[in-house]
Amino acid sequence: MEARIDKWLWAARIFKTRSIAADACKNGRVTIKGVNVKPSRPLKVGEVVDVKKPPVTYSFKVLKCIEQRVGAKLLPEIYENVTDPKQYEILEMSRISGFIDRARGTGRPTKKDRRAMESFVEPALFGFDDDDMFDDDDL
Repeated sequence: MEARIDKWLWAARIFKTRSIAADACKNGRVTIKGVNVKPSRPLKVGEVVDVKKPPVTYSFKVLKCIEQRVGAKLLPEIYENVTDPKQYEILEMSRISGFIDRARGTGRPTKKDRRAMESFVEPALFGFDDDDMFDDDDL
């Protein structure tokens, strides 16, 4: 059995809508065996689909070809996540340092972002105490 790749990506809940899945295919973010695919490409059982969602590239082994969206509980029957563990480390690192490389147009950091930045760049991390930073002798 075969299914269109854009429909499968949507049905397997990898993308929220089919049009987003089709755009990802058109923009070269979906590959099979290192080759960019078109949205209409037929997908077969056993193929490994690589999906780039910056900064991570996810890999999914197709176990079942479907074109109708299914519930989240049925996803283990549809695909097997074979993503390299290093990709998840990259994702975690980007979460931790996400406020450093803010995308253009995302606006000002929120109060939560500011607190995360302050806790990330605490003076204690660099071997200073709060008292050491502002001595009266230095003035």
